[in-house]
Parts: sequence; structure tokens; C-alpha cells
Amino acid sequence: MDKIGYIMDISNNMKIKLDFRSTVYQQISQQLSVIDTFKGNWKAIEGQQSKYLKELRKIATIESIGSSTRIEGGTLTDEEVGRLLKSVKITKMQSRDEQEVVGYYEASEIILENFTDIDLEERYVHQMHGILLKYSDKDQRHKGKYKALSNQVVANYPDGAQRTIFRTTEPHLTPGEMKGLIAWTNERLSKKDLHPLMITAGFVYEFLSIHPYHDGNGRLSRLLTSLLLMKQDYKFIQYVSFENVIETRKEEYYRALMEGQKNRYKENERIDSWIVFFLECLIVLTQRLEAKYETYSKLKTSLNERQQAVLEYIKVRKNAQVGEIESQLKSYSRNTLKKDLAYLVKEGLLLKTGEGRGVRYHVKE
Repeated sequence: MDKIGYIMDISNNMKIKLDFRSTVYQQISQQLSVIDTFKGNWKAIEGQQSKYLKELRKIATIESIGSSTRIEGGTLTDEEVGRLLKSVKITKMQSRDEQEVVGYYEASEIILENFTDIDLEERYVHQMHGILLKYSDKDQRHKGKYKALSNQVVANYPDGAQRTIFRTTEPHLTPGEMKGLIAWTNERLSKKDLHPLMITAGFVYEFLSIHPYHDGNGRLSRLLTSLLLMKQDYKFIQYVSFENVIETRKEEYYRALMEGQKNRYKENERIDSWIVFFLECLIVLTQRLEAKYETYSKLKTSLNERQQAVLEYIKVRKNAQVGEIESQLKSYSRNTLKKDLAYLVKEGLLLKTGEGRGVRYHVKE
């Protein structure tokens, strides 16, 4: 099959790519069942509108930004990302890492806050790409525009080494393939003739295979993953970092993609390894979220009235020193409050910064 035929008949091509052995379908069916069961159970928790969910989302956002930029070669830790987002001033973003972090943050927040109003259309994908690279000095000429030069997928490693994974769609074919992919995705979601998680995984695979932009494709693919999952009511993904799961399984991530992409434009291109990997990551994500919420729930119920009062006071103030807490909670001694603060820090509910008289306590984000 030639490339023109591939573009003109993407629906048939996707059917071929999703034509798996029965044993693979059984595995995928079990994975989908696990995820959808969690989705149903989580809705009951989310419906309680727990304050803790806001804290989980803040933590997940920082982890997602850190992981997604590090996958592409960034170097900032989650702690550095958190500090940057608290004190960011646009005029002071000198390094590329900082520029990428703030761009990713703004694009992510737009998706999380407005996902119901963002349709999967070319113009919105271009806009998201433009926001993602908004502060990147070297990307201003090509942000929000399909690539004009051939590119390739390169794996970046912490030691600075790079490895070419595969070559991508040629520039003159990119607009047609992207139009076909977006049309296929929207048609499948509208007709509901394929499980939404299968559609999402298929979209991500094709997007990364096309690699439509000069730069930012990996990061944008993960943002679009969040958009599609949120739109299909898998809203739990905002409370734990999918990007972090990918980062911890980076080798498997590339291997699963390569398994299909090595046969790009051939009749035997199959994406079963990618689908299984994608769903495995979502299951890991649900397990992490369940563990985090259970731990928090148990800890919250174990706090005594005084400890809860300390925690609530710091939440309102954002941060506080021992003396400020003592002035507010006058019925408790300074030594008792210090012990409570040490306990809350140990249990991960508070973060301690500074030294000596400059020590402050923050709600951990």
C-alpha cells in the first residue's frame, strides 16, 4: 500500500492496525474492565467534593509538568518546577527548561479548566501547540504550524545521549494525515463503535507516528491524551500524573511505539503492544490514585482535633511560623504545637522550609 492510499483510507488502516489475536483482545478487555470499574467507583468519591482532591490535583499538575518535560530531555525536578510556578515572572525565564515548564503549565490548565469546550479540531490542536511553546525562544517561528522539514523521534536520556527511534511522516503528507486522524477519532467517538480508551490510544499512537510539528510533539501528545480522557469522563486522570507513569516506564514506552512503527505504511503494522502498554499505564495510575486517597483518608481520620486545627490554619494562611500558630491557637502550648508540626511533616501533610527562626510550614502541594 502506498502512502497516498494510506491517507485516503485511514478508517480501513486503523481497522487493520487494531486487528489483534483473540488472546490480545481478551487481555485488553480485562484491562478496560479494571479501568472502567475504577472510574465508576471514583465518581462517588469525586461527588463528595473533598478538599483533598484540590491538593491531589496540584501535586499531579507539578508531577505531570516535571515528568513530561524530562521525558523530552528537561532537567528540572518536581521541587524545582513547584518553586518556579510559585514565583514565575515571565521576564526572568532565561533557561529553555523554565520556558517549557511554564508553557506546559498554561496549556495543561487550559485543558483542565475548559475541556468541555475544546473540540478535537485542527485549529485547537494548533492553538495548544502555540501555548505549549509560547515562551520558548527558539520555537517562535514554527509554533502552531505543521513542520516544514523532515523530523524523527529521538529518545533523550539523562546523560545527554540520544537514540533515534523512527522516522516520521514527511512534511508534505502531514496535513492530510492529521486531517484524516482527527476525522477518524471524532467519527469513532461519535458513533461509539469502539471503546473510548481504544480510540484515545489509537489517536496518540498515530499522532506520535505523524509527529506533525517541528518540536513539542511528545509533550503535546500527552496534553491531548488528557483532553480526550477528560472529555470521555475519565476525569480521575487530573488527580494523579499519567506523565509520571510514562516517565517511570520510558523504555517500555518507546519499545511499545516502535513495535508498531517499525512496520509503518505496511499491511502488517499492528498496535497491540502500544494499546496494552497504554492501558497498563492507566491501571497503574488508578492504583496510585486509590492508594493516595486511602492513605490520606486514614491519616485524616487519625488526626486529633488539635492537629486538624493546625492543619486548617496553615491551609488558610498558605504558610505559617510556630509563633503565628501559637498566637492563633492560644489554648495549646508551644511545645505541643511543635510536636504536632513535626508529626504533620513526617506524615507528608506539611512541608518545612527554612532554618532556625526562619522556619515556615506549608501545606504540601
